Amino acid sequence: MARHFDEALRPVALTNGQFSLLMSLNRPKPPAMGEVAALLAMDRTTLTANLKPLERRGLLTVSVDESDRRSRRLALTAAGRTLLAKAFPIWRASHAAVERRLAGSDPDRLRADLRALS
Repeated sequence: MARHFDEALRPVALTNGQFSLLMSLNRPKPPAMGEVAALLAMDRTTLTANLKPLERRGLLTVSVDESDRRSRRLALTAAGRTLLAKAFPIWRASHAAVERRLAGSDPDRLRADLRALS
């Protein structure tokens, strides 16, 4: 599945994992790094490594949390929001294509079963 979405998102120069990370930042208030790590089920070191290339591309910012100077907040930049707006229709169409290929099965059940594994 990951390769399917990696290939689909190639025209916008994102991987499936990068798309998920950017989507996790698409919030009214910038989330704390720990919140994003928990949401994506990854440790902070892995999250930091995944943030670096997106930050270098100017798609997100990492800033000190004003209420807790030890914590960092993550925010999409305007370029990040623009890229996400281009990538989302691709992701949605890819999802629909996968569901069509699974015709006769229950995609909701599959998702529930996969969530149970995590």
